[in-house]
Amino acid sequence: MKIGVIGTGNMGRMLIEAWIEARAVAEQDIVITNRTMKKALDIQHTYPQIEVVANPEEVIQRTNIVFLCIKPLDIHPLLIQLAPYWTAEHCLVSITSPIAVEQIESVVPCHVARVIPSITNRALSGSSLITFGHRCAAYYRSYIERLFQTISTPVFIDQDITRIASDIASCGPAFFSYLLQRFIDAAVQKTNISKEMATELASDMIIGVGELLKKKMYTLPTLQEKVCVKGGITGEGIAVLEAEVGEMFAHVFEKTNAKFVEEVKKVHNQFH
Repeated sequence: MKIGVIGTGNMGRMLIEAWIEARAVAEQDIVITNRTMKKALDIQHTYPQIEVVANPEEVIQRTNIVFLCIKPLDIHPLLIQLAPYWTAEHCLVSITSPIAVEQIESVVPCHVARVIPSITNRALSGSSLITFGHRCAAYYRSYIERLFQTISTPVFIDQDITRIASDIASCGPAFFSYLLQRFIDAAVQKTNISKEMATELASDMIIGVGELLKKKMYTLPTLQEKVCVKGGITGEGIAVLEAEVGEMFAHVFEKTNAKFVEEVKKVHNQFH
């Protein structure tokens, strides 16, 4: 199976690197292109057997499955531009959340799927969110599921939870990286610990928490219970969090959903 990637920015590059590291796809079976060709050539410099082509048309002509790793509002114009090149045998995979698989199916003749990856997939970890179109054949469904099993835990989602699932699995690493950085900054500001040591300790801590959850040694509530001794120091810290976090995450989801709705409307106007 030959895989094409149109768009080699952060997520496109991440997928390529993860697949190769997991030995899910051989370098010579990947064909890529990017609007800024230097980004594609940089990937080829690291993986010399990857084929870089000049335009999206060549990607389609040389591959079976094509991943569109571009901005939501760039997808419809590109699909129309490439209309003469899609065939019923191709499988088109979008990685963007505001565009439903049914919308893409309405303008192309091929099999369609959507896979929303997470940056955690680069470490062959985390979830990937999969939705198949009605026309997507069983052999493509099976291949895509196996492909993402090598770098993640595939989770199949319906359209109605696309945004919140993406917030948790795909946006979550950025949200919690920000919180962890603020945690570190406060430690440095309020004590004599160096930023380097605080960063090392906090990073080791978050990795350790992940391992505890991965090995199912604790749930999130029981983990808090085990660390938080009644009347102890951790309890005082939890009391501050309970008082000050409040509706913060509800506001985060409200904001991301508002932006999602805005993009969905723009995409709807393009497809109609």
